[in-house]
Amino acid sequence: MKKGQIYEGIVTRVDFPNKGIVQIEEGKTVTVKNVWKGQKVSVAVQKVRKGKGEGRLVEVLQPAADELPQPQCKHFADCGGCTYQNLPYETQLELKAAQVQDLLRPVVELEGIWEGIKASPEQFGYRNKMEFSFGDLYKDGPLALGMHKRGSFYDIAEVSDCRIVDEDYRKILNTTLEYFRTSGCSFFHKLRHTGYLRHLLVRKGKRTKEILIDLVTTTQLDEQMLGKENELLKGYADLIKGLELEGTLVGILHTKNDRVADIIADEGTDILFGRDYLYEEILGLRFKISAFSFFQTNSLGAEVLYETARDYIGQLDVDGKPSQVVFDLYSGTGTIAQMIAPVAKKVIGVEIIEEAVEAAKVNAGLNGLDNCDFIAGDVLKVLDTIEERPDYIILDPPRDGIHPKALEKIINYGVDRMVYISCKPTSLARDLEVLIARGYAVERVGCVDMFPGTVHVETVVLLSKKRN
Repeated sequence: MKKGQIYEGIVTRVDFPNKGIVQIEEGKTVTVKNVWKGQKVSVAVQKVRKGKGEGRLVEVLQPAADELPQPQCKHFADCGGCTYQNLPYETQLELKAAQVQDLLRPVVELEGIWEGIKASPEQFGYRNKMEFSFGDLYKDGPLALGMHKRGSFYDIAEVSDCRIVDEDYRKILNTTLEYFRTSGCSFFHKLRHTGYLRHLLVRKGKRTKEILIDLVTTTQLDEQMLGKENELLKGYADLIKGLELEGTLVGILHTKNDRVADIIADEGTDILFGRDYLYEEILGLRFKISAFSFFQTNSLGAEVLYETARDYIGQLDVDGKPSQVVFDLYSGTGTIAQMIAPVAKKVIGVEIIEEAVEAAKVNAGLNGLDNCDFIAGDVLKVLDTIEERPDYIILDPPRDGIHPKALEKIINYGVDRMVYISCKPTSLARDLEVLIARGYAVERVGCVDMFPGTVHVETVVLLSKKRN
């Protein structure tokens, strides 16, 4: 096997996340993204080390036997948003469940505690938030608005018929693109750091049907538009307000962002129409969500996830009376904290993002909950400042898992039971190894598919303290 050469082979398996193993010669394999078990493919080798290579997919020469003849979304081949839409949904679930089990098995004996994977209530049209990017279809090509092309940081794939959102998103996306194409506005060029248009953020409550739109630009207005920005933005808002939508448009915003990084950052937001938030409902609770609030992007899937977590948490009251202090660490906007507050004596949520903490406080007020405290700060540091000791701990960390020093502090509380909700099974496996070594046993493990068509999966684990 040589670097720079193209080889043919069969994909023997797909490891998390999206790592296809292609057998090209006896005892020699290449790791390639965006392939599926059973496909015959040609791959270009980019790295070689100890007989194993890393490469990129050149062509699928022969599809796998269980592959769909035509993915639901016509943009699947170009768009980087989805990975597994060429597979039946049951196959996607089986793959994700198998990948999680493979990662956890070296750490945990799964016999008798593995509870399988729960499907998303909706396979398509499930998202309540999308961030579309402005760019060009190809170098120096026409203005585009959509998702990054598969494997590309620069080129944009137009996704006018995207299937993971509903028709309202598609109308807003296509109308926005057409308006700014005719306006002559430039997009923000990631290499030159010049240009005006950056992102289009759309949120829609699955339960409430409320829609919030945010147009994100730089302050670098094009020369021909100098002095005309207000007119440009008013024209855009009026056009969007005139759309016939299934949901209710509650706000149109304009956010300015001059940062170099390709992220949506708020450096000043103006309201062009309506208000700067929407409401969503999950499991009977009501949440006020701004353009930048963290919130699970699959509302119906989140209900499945939180119901699973609530089942794992079990009974918190004693003789019908709330008696336990619960720490909800990495609490986000406090969804889980508010879900268990009615049966807890007190819930303390800790979250590093200040806006999320403020949103959690507002939402607790909306839901009439007065036994929730939310603290802004890093879990590693905040735990040293909390006087109360927890009876129960819920963990829902970011993708990288829990900082080792923070994990030690959590373990030192010595609580009898913990629930760990993970969005990245590799981080979960690492943290579980530490927890088990320090005296905790895994009692239940299950998965919830929050993102059909993608590599992502949520895992819920119940741990209990071993007693001598």
